[in-house]
Amino acid sequence: MTSPAYIALEGLEGCGKSTHTKRLAEHLDAVMTREPGGTRIGGLLRAILADPENTDLSPRTEALLMAADRAQHMAEVIQPALARGQHVVSDRSIYSTLAYQGYGRRLGTPDLLNISTWALDGRLPDMVVFISVPTPILNERLAKRDLDRFEREGADFFTRINDGFAQLREADPERWIVIDGTAPKDDVEVAIRTAVLARLNQ
Repeated sequence: MTSPAYIALEGLEGCGKSTHTKRLAEHLDAVMTREPGGTRIGGLLRAILADPENTDLSPRTEALLMAADRAQHMAEVIQPALARGQHVVSDRSIYSTLAYQGYGRRLGTPDLLNISTWALDGRLPDMVVFISVPTPILNERLAKRDLDRFEREGADFFTRINDGFAQLREADPERWIVIDGTAPKDDVEVAIRTAVLARLNQ
């Protein structure tokens, strides 16, 4: 892959996505961003989505706010960066919506895929790095920080999300890279970098 790449990091809460998005972006000299919240408008939407007090937010509203963030993100950050010839490394992407709202909230994936693909103007990530960490380890990590609205959900919610990610990987295996996130942080970084560079032919 010689053209600029759109790379997404995915996984459950506490898997290390944010850390490794930053490290990979720095190594590639890429644009680092996130969903939701990669733009000013996205930051406002993220605040609504993450606020633990917004317990009355319906699953469909949640999904539409995610799509709105994604449309702004593509128009303001991803498309311009790719057009300049830069790689983009994003903490989460369309696949989080499919897993969290599609499977976790039980909305299903067909409508969400259509809405999000439209929001992205058809531009899906070129590769998706999934950082795999067992639930007990994730729970230990989350116990050490203040939890947002998603992180406060129960175990069944995250089981459905994990199953959803597995089905998304099985449906499109060439797009996905699975990394063991239980290794030491520096080892995880090297594993991600090695796999991504191999895909980029660098």
